Amino acid sequence: MNHVNVYHSACAECSRLITLWYSTSFSMGIRLFHRRFRAPVYAIYGFVRFADEIVDTFHQYPKRELLDRFREDTYRALEEGISLNPVLHSLQRVVRQYGIGRELIDAFLRSMEMDLDQNTYDPEGYNTYIYGSAEAVGLMCLRVFCEGDDTRYEDLKAPACRLGAAFQKINFLRDIKSDYDDRGRVYFPGVDFRYFDNADKKRIEADIHADFQAALDGIRRLPDGARFGVYLAYKYYTQLFVKIRRAPAQRISQERFRVSGKRKVYLLFSSALRHRLNLL
Repeated sequence: MNHVNVYHSACAECSRLITLWYSTSFSMGIRLFHRRFRAPVYAIYGFVRFADEIVDTFHQYPKRELLDRFREDTYRALEEGISLNPVLHSLQRVVRQYGIGRELIDAFLRSMEMDLDQNTYDPEGYNTYIYGSAEAVGLMCLRVFCEGDDTRYEDLKAPACRLGAAFQKINFLRDIKSDYDDRGRVYFPGVDFRYFDNADKKRIEADIHADFQAALDGIRRLPDGARFGVYLAYKYYTQLFVKIRRAPAQRISQERFRVSGKRKVYLLFSSALRHRLNLL
């Protein structure tokens, strides 16, 4: 028995379980990818989730020290090709196999660091944060989907960024109350949560709509083994966006919107039919 391969598999399983425990929706989406894409995306999600937990959840611990240590351990894993942290070991294997650039990891960790210090954002900081926290993560996954095809990666890079940006901006709208109440944050530039109104909301929604419009063509051109899973995530978020758009700003600032389990099942089967009939 090759015990190194056993270790690789055990670490990959840790990332899968982390994804399952933290996000049933994301887990469902990953299961729709071709088998060869699942473990790499689980590895990316596990890495992203742990960093996010440090800055958003571990309030009774020294967050900055933990994030600094996590960053150092990440870079050491990338340099040495091994880590005793199962999540980082899985990540470094994916980074090496698919040629994920260090700049994407740097950008992501920089955005996590911003969450330790910043409660409001100007337009430049807002765009920097979204790039690192969402777009860079999407580009890591795109590297996996393109499997070394640099031409395809460059062709799909811009729509992938727009999709990641749309997802993140919807998360900001959905969580605007908890972000402000629990963490004192407002991500949208020029928005004061205390006076959040329909004009603010419509301006943000127009930006999200433009991102979605730019992203859809890229989804259609993804490799076969990735297209359906990404399309389902797109449909889930557009459904959530519809619910948010229909509600006044006052409701958005008072409650957290979600897509029901029954609606998710409907989206799964309707998206599967459209994918099978090549109607995306």
